Amino acid sequence: MDLKYLKTVQTIHAAGSFQKAAALLNYAPSTVTFQVQQVEAQLGVHLFTKVGRQMVLTGAGTAAMPLIDQLLADAAALERFAAHADGPVGRLVVAVPESLLTYQLQPVLQAYREQAPGVELVLKVLNCYDSYAQMVDGQVDLAIHYDVRAYPPAIHTGVFGQYSLSLVGAPDMPTDARDFITPGQDKALCILMNDRHARYLELFKAYLASRRIRLRPSLALGSIEAIRKSTQSGLGVAFLPHFCVADDLAAGRLVALDTEMEARRLTVVYAYRQLSVAGALFVRLLTEAARG
Repeated sequence: MDLKYLKTVQTIHAAGSFQKAAALLNYAPSTVTFQVQQVEAQLGVHLFTKVGRQMVLTGAGTAAMPLIDQLLADAAALERFAAHADGPVGRLVVAVPESLLTYQLQPVLQAYREQAPGVELVLKVLNCYDSYAQMVDGQVDLAIHYDVRAYPPAIHTGVFGQYSLSLVGAPDMPTDARDFITPGQDKALCILMNDRHARYLELFKAYLASRRIRLRPSLALGSIEAIRKSTQSGLGVAFLPHFCVADDLAAGRLVALDTEMEARRLTVVYAYRQLSVAGALFVRLLTEAARG
């Protein structure tokens, strides 16, 4: 069976019509029709039916599509192997929180892509608890996250680094609003967050509770970049790893707010069960980055 024909079927399924698939593949519409007919003839089933203006899968097409997807994925992996037979190949799934992915792992990813171009690298952006759970369940090959609890003995772990945490606000915050030390306050401020289960946010909320400092309901935002910008504009305060806001603090776009927190640092760990050649390279680059 011609893989090009299967790619056409896959493209029709994604695009929703023969015409759109033809445009994406730079084929004449008649070529797309012919290729689908050839696949259907070999399989002995109809793959598509028209519903309104859309081409949708028939029952047989729905059953066949995962097999087609897998065949094309395997073919692509084989091509990568042929092109990079002297280096790591395969697929590596890594779980990592947004803050580390954005601000700490970019040099590692760049080096990995240069040294392992034949590896399909899948990055799953998860919070620490989800990363831990997926590592334990075997859903990822490697997990990198802030330390939340000890792993079972079967899982190997290492330390990537330790990072300080900072409470920040807008430069024009009033003096009384900057007080996060005096107990028993009811402040007209909210915490800006992207994940209510972030480990560093849990530490800050525990500190507020110990001081009986009450804030307005948290404001959930989509990303740490949105948190930084919203903090600069005075929408609330943010408690984040220092590396997320170091440039803003140095440039005066944010100001550091004092606390008397005892736990102001988090340890970042990496964890794995058994490493492939592709995984071993990633861990080596991690440890080299950790050593500076």
